[in-house]
Amino acid sequence: MIKGEFNLGDSGLGTVAALLTIGCLIGALFTGNFTEKYGRKNVMITTAVLYVISAIGCALAGSSAMLIIFRLLSGLAVGATSVAGPMYISEISPAHNRGKLVSMNQFAITFGILLAYIADFLLLGLGENSWRYMLAVPAFFGTAYLIFLITSLPESPRWLLSKNRKDEAVNVMKKIGGQQLIDDELPEMERILIIEKGRERIQLGEIFKGKTGKIVLIGTLLAAFQQITGINAVIMFAPEIFQSSGSAEVDSMMLSVIVGLVNFFMTIIALWLVDKKGRKTLLLWGAAGMTISLGYLCFEFAKPVQNAVGVLIALLVYISFFAASFAPVMWVIISEIYPNRIKGVAMSFSTAVSWLCVFLVVYFAPVIQGALGLNYLFGMFGVFSVCAFVFVKIWIPETKGKTLEEIQMQLGFKE
Repeated sequence: MIKGEFNLGDSGLGTVAALLTIGCLIGALFTGNFTEKYGRKNVMITTAVLYVISAIGCALAGSSAMLIIFRLLSGLAVGATSVAGPMYISEISPAHNRGKLVSMNQFAITFGILLAYIADFLLLGLGENSWRYMLAVPAFFGTAYLIFLITSLPESPRWLLSKNRKDEAVNVMKKIGGQQLIDDELPEMERILIIEKGRERIQLGEIFKGKTGKIVLIGTLLAAFQQITGINAVIMFAPEIFQSSGSAEVDSMMLSVIVGLVNFFMTIIALWLVDKKGRKTLLLWGAAGMTISLGYLCFEFAKPVQNAVGVLIALLVYISFFAASFAPVMWVIISEIYPNRIKGVAMSFSTAVSWLCVFLVVYFAPVIQGALGLNYLFGMFGVFSVCAFVFVKIWIPETKGKTLEEIQMQLGFKE
């Protein structure tokens, strides 16, 4: 439908799809400095406005050029949110349930994916303009998000303290955690901020040096592993994968809704486990489960005829392990391990690398599938999953139940 209206070939359609991730990369890369200067809440309010504008613009686009512009704008909003959201949540959350609360960011993403699958399924039969209705749906959620931000969310107390607005910071902490939170965390927060204010403003090059560089490397590699293990290729091309295994086209759309449901409910499991079992444990379980399921898919698609039920089960197992581990836990860890002084810049860099990996996976997955076959594609993702397991086992620290200041001391940032 969209291809015919704008005379887009396969490469043109791929470019429109890929521009979202390019926008995400750009948005993520520059958001850190904006969050430090203008505050976490103000950046998120700006992204909500961009969501609404870009959704309406995509839906009403009269040319491929306009569609590309608004698609890129949408990507900027998504990329900025992927930095500001986890950062904000980690800074307002008490230590004992910070993992669960930061994981709520991924819960919102999976809920959005589920709604997108359901909306696409329901709107599919509304004629040649059904794609416009699909692209307009985010405007409603963007409006709700904007209203929620303006009316219900306070600014980050750590950011307020860094701007010498202690009274406002104390009021926020009192609202979200009571006097106990103030007694437990405020003195250490103030001590660290006093030390940081005595230093020069962080420059991008500094985050790659010394002990800081090691921590940024760990966080960035974890962000990369979250994507190069293949999740976005599986999510985006789920209908085609189901069709390749013998499912009918209509059935494949319904099966994609099932994928969204599994993704959604397993993220709820992650919310329950992340502060009970720990971040590292979930990542190791996830990498192991993903490796096994990808190994089976590699074997299955190496055969002339696939077992459609086996493919469905293996895909759902893969998505289940990812949704309960790397999907939310990566955001938890990179929001925890970076010292406050470099957090904005470091999270922007790591998140930008994550979006770069999304682009590479989405762009090259169909190329590899077409040239070599799905068995090689799943085999490649399986190898990356093994590497992710080894990386987590050796390099990722356990941060469960610790304050952000305690985590800095654990990682060697002692003052």
